[in-house]
Amino acid sequence: MKKKNIERLESIKAAHRSERIGSSSSSRVEDYLEVISELVEQKGYATTLDISRYMNVSAPSVTKMLQKLDEDRYLEYEKYQGISLTSKGSNLADGIRQKHKTLLEFFEILGIDHEIANQDVEGIEHHLNPKTIKQLRKFITFLKSNPTILTNFKNL
Repeated sequence: MKKKNIERLESIKAAHRSERIGSSSSSRVEDYLEVISELVEQKGYATTLDISRYMNVSAPSVTKMLQKLDEDRYLEYEKYQGISLTSKGSNLADGIRQKHKTLLEFFEILGIDHEIANQDVEGIEHHLNPKTIKQLRKFITFLKSNPTILTNFKNL
């Protein structure tokens, strides 16, 4: 398994150790799709048991959510068979992955430890408007293309 993917799954797992208060159902859908996508990329498949472990929920809860995600056409799921994301599910998972990457890069530019940044990103990635993420991406690009500004900031 790729080290980066394992770290990513572990950060998702850590975020789910304590159930987030006010966690919306769309956030949960995104979390499930994110975990499934990471597992498929890592192992070539995702199992209910794997998802259960990384989401810190029971296997029956995973099965229930997989059925809902199947009904909503985010994935194709048959009990005791493989789980595969549809293009709709894949697109949503890719969007979350990009948000995560952008936020993580921003926090690391700020000098926040990678592990702490990863935990924080898991808590907020679902709640930011795509326009905010777009502006953060532009700001990161600006900072990287102006190394003097970045160096001055890091030396504060």
